[in-house]
Amino acid sequence: MTLSELISDTAPLHYATPTSFSIKAWAEEDRPREKLLQKGRSALSDAELLAILLGSGTARLSAVDVAKLVLSAVQNDLNALARMSVKELMRQKGIGEAKAITIVAALELGRRRKETEAAARPVIGSSADIYRVIKPHLQDLPHEEFWVVLLNRANVVMRTVSISRGGVAGTVADPKLIFKEALEQLASSVILVHNHPSGNRNPSAADIALTRKLKEAGQFLDLPILDHLIYTDAGYYSFADEGML
Repeated sequence: MTLSELISDTAPLHYATPTSFSIKAWAEEDRPREKLLQKGRSALSDAELLAILLGSGTARLSAVDVAKLVLSAVQNDLNALARMSVKELMRQKGIGEAKAITIVAALELGRRRKETEAAARPVIGSSADIYRVIKPHLQDLPHEEFWVVLLNRANVVMRTVSISRGGVAGTVADPKLIFKEALEQLASSVILVHNHPSGNRNPSAADIALTRKLKEAGQFLDLPILDHLIYTDAGYYSFADEGML
């Protein structure tokens, strides 16, 4: 056989482009969107739900693969994911600005839903009640904030008010602003709350001094300070429970 005959008898070689990286190549019941329609949202894993938000992956990773990498970066902790900024998300493989914004927006909607559910005016009967009321405002924050919860004579929450916002190590609480809000709302008592992003629930010397100062001012104005709660995502410290008021 001559060289020309060998060439003519040889079938051309075709190099298949791998398609397993695309969700479209999967069985229909394994695709996140189709799976949600067929089996309901509870049937989807966190990675599959996140993949729906992402919409697409990369040239070599499906949207689910990208979602798994993002979740792996936060040890599959959705609370940690909610604390990530757009810039932090964009450091993850396969996440551009648009996808990062979509993730942040979706998690913010989830947080606001919790806040809406708690919109009914609760009655404060314990430190645990305070924690539940303030959690939607302070959850996942990377910096310190100081809030007050204003109550009427029946200990019903009238309003929660942001007093100040600071950095990682602290924030300034101006007594004049605190009692101005309480007097304008005709509150009968006040609860102080601030968060520790570090997760340390114990009060600092400055926290103790501020609490004493505000308690004395409240007594003079007939606006008792019922408690001062130090909030962390994992729990809290109550000055009232610990006999510090």
